[in-house]
Amino acid sequence: MRVKICGITQAQQGQAIAALGATALGFICVERSPRYVDAQHIQQIIQTLPTTVDRIGVFANASLTDIEGVLGIAQLTGIQLHGDEPPEFCAQVKQLFPHLEIIKAFRVNTVESLSPISEYVEMIDTLLLDAYHPQQLGGTGKTLNWDMLDKFRPAQPWFLAGGLTADNILQALDSLTPDGIDLSSGVERSPGDKDIPKVTQLLNNLSKIN
Repeated sequence: MRVKICGITQAQQGQAIAALGATALGFICVERSPRYVDAQHIQQIIQTLPTTVDRIGVFANASLTDIEGVLGIAQLTGIQLHGDEPPEFCAQVKQLFPHLEIIKAFRVNTVESLSPISEYVEMIDTLLLDAYHPQQLGGTGKTLNWDMLDKFRPAQPWFLAGGLTADNILQALDSLTPDGIDLSSGVERSPGDKDIPKVTQLLNNLSKIN
């Protein structure tokens, strides 16, 4: 299972989390986010990481020019679109960056929230399901209603996100079978400041089901 820890802001913490066994690290490229890091800072962190770790830039309603600007500096391996990007925009991103993984996030608050996913099948590589919040795009600590996903069987691999912690991860995975999990606030002391003992506990708990 893929384990993505999102909202990395410090090189030392990124190194420690990668060493613990996380398979992907996420960098927030949304300026209004408290976890925002600019492209130069992202690249400085990336240079300290093993090449085996996926490096995902998280964008929300960014322009193609903005995305290109970040990728011209930071050696990312994937692009996560976490806003209200339509399928056509995702197709443009995929065409521009065919060598990168394209992840599309969906904020879910009802079963009906899952309906638009089918429109994105050809435009993306991976899905990410996050909890809906009316003011914030992610990193809220709000938990998804996992019961809504009991019949969710998408065509693409998918990440489960939304309020996951070391304490509830086994419960979440008891009935759901995502291809990966994505955590941010659930392994933090404060936004962007990761709590390494919490990451350690998370991975220890995951080892019980592998």
